[in-house]
Amino acid sequence: MKTNLQLQQDVLAELQFNPRIREKDIAVAVRDGVVTLSGHVDSYAQRLAAEHTVEHVAGVQAIANDITVRLPGETQRTDTDIAHAAVNALRWDIEVPDEKIQVKVDDGYVALDGKVDWFYQKAAAERAVRYLTGVKGVFNRIDVTARAAERDVTKKIKEALHRSADLEANRITVEAADGQVTLRGEVRSARERTELERAAWSAPGVTQVNDLTTIAL
Repeated sequence: MKTNLQLQQDVLAELQFNPRIREKDIAVAVRDGVVTLSGHVDSYAQRLAAEHTVEHVAGVQAIANDITVRLPGETQRTDTDIAHAAVNALRWDIEVPDEKIQVKVDDGYVALDGKVDWFYQKAAAERAVRYLTGVKGVFNRIDVTARAAERDVTKKIKEALHRSADLEANRITVEAADGQVTLRGEVRSARERTELERAAWSAPGVTQVNDLTTIAL
């Protein structure tokens, strides 16, 4: 098991290795495997990139992303401009049922509401707006409402786990009830946990994923 100092050094090294991130403006604190990121970046894309980069570091148990977005003058836009851009981005994305989604913008933060049948549609909606100029953050409040038989949900998730080269499916148990999936077992990294949750969400009828897995030390 890494010490707090060793894990902090590994996280900093990984951030420095990513050319998309200005790591000099990001501070890293570590305590018992929990990594807290603070500081500021000039886009929401960089904030996300920092979080996703840290997921790859062995020994990371959880991430608290407290990085703030400070937009440069040339990228600042009014909420009205951002709202128009978001509506168009949703309309142009073929994976997004844009007629089912409502957009609200407040001080550069985009909130998405509505109901869709598949999780991939919810994810696609967020992906469509997160990199728009002027966006400081995205609150994805879209609900997945479709239902499927519990046996089918469990089967589909287990099949997805076995197909994934990044996951050891035999170490994970899957329980499904009324659209809610509970995952238990052990994974090797925060990144693997993210892949596990993505596999669970890929099954039809899943409306909530409860990840109770632990990360191996």
